[in-house]
Amino acid sequence: MNWEVFLAPYAQVVEELKVKLKGMRSQFEYESRHSPIEFITGRVKPVRSILQKAATKQVTVDLLHREIQDIAGLRIVTQFVNDIYTVVGMLKARKDFIIVDEIDYIVQKKDSGYRSYHMIIEYPVETIHGEKKVLAEIQIRTLAMNFWATNEHSLNYKYDGQIPADLKARLKRAAEAAFRLDEEMSKIRDDVREAQQIYRDQQQIKKHK
Repeated sequence: MNWEVFLAPYAQVVEELKVKLKGMRSQFEYESRHSPIEFITGRVKPVRSILQKAATKQVTVDLLHREIQDIAGLRIVTQFVNDIYTVVGMLKARKDFIIVDEIDYIVQKKDSGYRSYHMIIEYPVETIHGEKKVLAEIQIRTLAMNFWATNEHSLNYKYDGQIPADLKARLKRAAEAAFRLDEEMSKIRDDVREAQQIYRDQQQIKKHK
């Protein structure tokens, strides 16, 4: 397996989608409107992680492109829970990729406390050998959900997926606290947005003085 050749289309998917999704965010800024997108990150899964997941799922190398759906991964982070569903609607309206699966882990959280909205898309990449359709995963979550998930991921790595029971329980409580924060912030969302709009307007005035 030539991993550089295999992963090249996935890297292309990540870079192209980052540009496109950041473009969506910029359009809101140009129109001086609240953007549901706070920031975007992307990555190609390391070879070691791909092989570990393939071994766990008993997937052979020739089926990696079909069975491991998150080799290319994008993450869209929002301020508010409602923004997640705004972004989902925007993604569904796009014509440059096909959504092949979606899971709402916000409505149906994982046992660990994990919350996020997942989409698996099929994205066409132009290569020197013609068009190649590549699967990629898009995760959409709030800042609070992202903070929790990032730390949970680090602990999973440290404990090789076997987080001690007491720590797991504390993580679960932290996940609930993070979601309560999201709920409270949603209640004052309009005031927050109004304050942000005032700030943006003031910045525009300063820029044109």
